[in-house]
Amino acid sequence: MERTQRFRMTPARREALWAYGLISPWIIGFLIFTVAPMVTSFAMAFMEYNVIQPARWIGGANYRNLTIDPLFWQSVKVTFTFAGMSLIPSLAAGLVLAMLLNAEIPGLSVWRTLYYLPSIIQGVPVAILWGFVFNKRFGVLNWALALFGIKGPGWLASPQWALPALAIMSLWGVGGGMILYLAGLQGVPTTLYDAAKVDGANGWHRFWKVTLPMISPVIFYNLVMGTIGTFQYFTNAYVMTDGGPDYATWFYNLYLYRNAFYYSKMGYASALAWVLFLFVLLLTLLIFKSSAAWVYYEGQLKGGRG
Repeated sequence: MERTQRFRMTPARREALWAYGLISPWIIGFLIFTVAPMVTSFAMAFMEYNVIQPARWIGGANYRNLTIDPLFWQSVKVTFTFAGMSLIPSLAAGLVLAMLLNAEIPGLSVWRTLYYLPSIIQGVPVAILWGFVFNKRFGVLNWALALFGIKGPGWLASPQWALPALAIMSLWGVGGGMILYLAGLQGVPTTLYDAAKVDGANGWHRFWKVTLPMISPVIFYNLVMGTIGTFQYFTNAYVMTDGGPDYATWFYNLYLYRNAFYYSKMGYASALAWVLFLFVLLLTLLIFKSSAAWVYYEGQLKGGRG
């Protein structure tokens, strides 16, 4: 009798079984396609494995080799430099566009659509398109500069200009962040602006003291996602420059890909992947740590007391 009582199907148990049954496809997929590869990669980072021959345990040799690998340090330098060149301008451009498109102007929905569309068109076609834009002989950009009597640089063919060219190209996708900024701006209570006007605040003061604090959670989210996305940069560099010229666009993910699928150094590539994971994790934690000083959540007092 006690056993029957213990295993009786109560409404709460039935609901829990239904819930686990419905989410089980995601759980199974997560275990097979995320957890299992991560565990395998972690183990493989301590092995020498070239796909053809059996894996051989070598301990921390892959990580030690990274410290003396000049191409590894070049990839770190390029990736961090690109992050500095592209991340802040992309965040700022998205915010400026959002503020412009938050105003009452004719054809507002059309303009919003036009600025958002490029962010959903990504990948190889966009890289090919921008390859023509940056072509040093017949590219649109150098043609436009020539109209003002300016001789355009070599862009993707120049070691000095290849990375800035990719940073300029990154502005193509600011529409995604713009939409989030726009949602944040429309959530700012108009009473705050009215109160600021009564106190004599001009447009700059209203932006600095009202708009930025109120949309700081959106800025924080875009900063975190932008940082992660920047360190995953691969497709455009692979299609447009393949790491050149003279390793000027030798991105971290490009080097990781080459070790795995060009040189068949799966163990070394796994070590690179885990170092990249640590880079992104540390940067994300730093951003989260700094958020207490500049991110404002409505209803939360300074110091985290609600």
